[in-house]
Amino acid sequence: MRKMILGSLVVLTFGALLSAGCAKKDVVKTEEPISAAQSAPAPAPVQTQQQARPEAPAAQQPITETTPSREQPVAQETPKDAGKAQEVQAELQKVYFNFDSSDLSEEARASLSKNAEYLSRQAGTKVRIEGNCDERGSDDYNMALGERRAKSAKDYLVNLGIASDRLSTISYGEEKPADPGHDEAAWAKNRRDEFVIVK
Repeated sequence: MRKMILGSLVVLTFGALLSAGCAKKDVVKTEEPISAAQSAPAPAPVQTQQQARPEAPAAQQPITETTPSREQPVAQETPKDAGKAQEVQAELQKVYFNFDSSDLSEEARASLSKNAEYLSRQAGTKVRIEGNCDERGSDDYNMALGERRAKSAKDYLVNLGIASDRLSTISYGEEKPADPGHDEAAWAKNRRDEFVIVK
């Protein structure tokens, strides 16, 4: 008796699935050309939906295909390399400047001499010198002043024997303040060159 009931349930379930499958086939058949005798308004929404479907995936594909984090392999540092870079970074001293000046003070020259000694022992290490300014002055003026400050430090390091191809410069002007304050103490911290290890 139980076998008959289970058999009937299986047959009914199969029949329901089959009829649901047939309903899907009817929707697909509506794509056939419409004859003049048929009314145009009924199939029009089906055609519009079907035409819109291929466009949606096409719009999404470039987003996933051009994501750099998935496409391009990223070279990973070993813990030893990362530790060495942090050690070198910690040894490089910042250089500070007077207001509206790119001239190196005695203190700045002393810091650059220590940086040169350390870099001479780290053959092959490349450094980017980042020039920064305080918030006073126009954006254009501060970008130019930051570049002059970075170039002053680079020239001094080259004179101390560091190869110029190991040094690059960039100016951030007033864009990357070390101290967000608006007084002389904050401005003095922002008029600086920073030395960043690059690969």
